[in-house]
Amino acid sequence: MARTLQPELMDSASAADVALNLRDLSRINRWFGGNRALAKVLDPHLRRNPESLVLDVGAANGETLRWLSARYPRARFVALDQAERLLEMGSGPRVAADVFAWPVRAKSVDIVLCSLFLHHFTDGDIGRILANFEDAAREAVVAVDLHRHPLSRGFLPVTRFLAGWHPLTVHDGVISVDAAFTPSELRALAPRGRVRSHWPWFRLSLEIDVSRPR
Repeated sequence: MARTLQPELMDSASAADVALNLRDLSRINRWFGGNRALAKVLDPHLRRNPESLVLDVGAANGETLRWLSARYPRARFVALDQAERLLEMGSGPRVAADVFAWPVRAKSVDIVLCSLFLHHFTDGDIGRILANFEDAAREAVVAVDLHRHPLSRGFLPVTRFLAGWHPLTVHDGVISVDAAFTPSELRALAPRGRVRSHWPWFRLSLEIDVSRPR
């Protein structure tokens, strides 16, 4: 089945529901591999350059950056998101901006990072977004997203009562998997990149080395 995009409830949900949804997403990333996949790709870069400047695009409330800051205390992190109400829930350097009105200067950060972000966009838009990311980064572009698979699609509905997921999390989670990627699809969107599957977590990572000439 091809990837399909549908509107998510989070965009129009109340602040209270959004907070509970973000709490669930944090638990999912901690318990079910999102953070592990991210660290696996970032570790070589941040061991080589511990004081890297990392821009997290689609950072929401900055929960991922809080986890990364604890793991990499010497690195510098900046959050970027279009939704100011989500950024206001976080702390540290933050920028409210649209990825299609890209405000970041060329080669001004070491790594551009995004987690559970690319699946919100069409294939054509993803090409434009990744081009902006590559222009801004000195070293690498790193993305972690969902692997579209029947098992990942069924995970949140099946575990809803056991884990106590909020209804918004279940609804938008299924939509997100439908909009996610297979490895071959992600490779086609970023031919220069390295795509890896992270099992059993149903995560895909994309790493584009921009330190080398095209």
